[in-house]
Amino acid sequence: MVEKVCKLNSMNAPAGQLFPAEGGVIGFDENGYGVFPGFCDVHVHFREPGFSYKETIASGCAAAAAGGYTAVCAMPNLDPVPDSREHLNAELALIKADASINVLPYAAITVAERGERLADLEAMAADVAGFSDDGRGVQNDDMMRQAMLRAKALGKMIVAHCEVNELLRGGYIHDGAYARAHGHRGICSESEYEQIARDLKLVEETGCAYHVCHISAKESVELIRRAKAKGLDVSCETAPHYLLLDDSMLQEEGRFKMNPPVRSREDRLALVEGIKDGTIDIIATDHAPHSAEEKSRGLEKSAFGIVGLETAFPVLYTGLVLTGEISLEKLVALLSTNPRRRFQIPLTGEDYCVWDLKERCTIDPAAFQSMGKATPFAGMEVYGRCVKTVYNGSTVYIKK
Repeated sequence: MVEKVCKLNSMNAPAGQLFPAEGGVIGFDENGYGVFPGFCDVHVHFREPGFSYKETIASGCAAAAAGGYTAVCAMPNLDPVPDSREHLNAELALIKADASINVLPYAAITVAERGERLADLEAMAADVAGFSDDGRGVQNDDMMRQAMLRAKALGKMIVAHCEVNELLRGGYIHDGAYARAHGHRGICSESEYEQIARDLKLVEETGCAYHVCHISAKESVELIRRAKAKGLDVSCETAPHYLLLDDSMLQEEGRFKMNPPVRSREDRLALVEGIKDGTIDIIATDHAPHSAEEKSRGLEKSAFGIVGLETAFPVLYTGLVLTGEISLEKLVALLSTNPRRRFQIPLTGEDYCVWDLKERCTIDPAAFQSMGKATPFAGMEVYGRCVKTVYNGSTVYIKK
């Protein structure tokens, strides 16, 4: 039955081109199997070089393929940070040796992501998805202005982690009702949206193409909505956990700790509205694996970050599509068509994933391909199981 459905791939998939149809759903059969263009995640952490005890290129690609992804963009908070041609080459060599899907690296905006001087953007531009200091906001206004001007000249996007350091105040979850009730230090929403507001003014000044990482606050949605109405070249992403969880659902475990944090119900609803009206272009996972020990220290002391490549489609399909919030076509656009179009990442030959949409299963981190196991969705009953993922004509995952 799966092979029969896979033949539908020929309907809309010219080799080496973006999918032309909005949504990009290739086909279904009467038993509930769906064939979709390979998903594309523009925000993952594959941890190599430097932190292979958390994840490797090989294990990250295996996790991606198990979740239906055939292209990912890997963030630069590595060791060494890809801030020069030499450092980028170290990452590219690992990708060439070990990647089973399309892995595109980001280069850092500043040297060592310290925000003190610009990285060698010109030397790296040809081989990167864009420029990002992910994990840190660029604090200096003129530094970001200069980065935008150079990125524009190179035809590349600035992909921004937006965070005002002086507003963090040692926080580690959302500054809301749960934090107050349980004696935790909170991260205020202003720390995110104030830097987005600054950056949008710089985008208007410089004309740079600009993408905002993992937005979590209702104010961020509104700022981006207004920027788009002005005609600025901006886009943004959010992640599954921000669309499905709020701070009333937190537990005293490290698997609920990520940056930015899960925020209030009002923020969650604003994000859902943002994907409905097109303000939010992309759903990315911010797949950020850590060791079990690093995630075992509770909310305060655990490392920031959760995994998401293997859970994104089923939790979103269950939580947003089956509940009637959005259509399946919309979800596939957010996971594949939109990120590919914005980041100019074409489908390469036969590049698709097959899902059993009627299979009900429980999210079990022990079964993950990723070396990271921390997810707030552990134990959740979901619909949708990836049956097969094909990249460039080769099967990179098949359900056992």
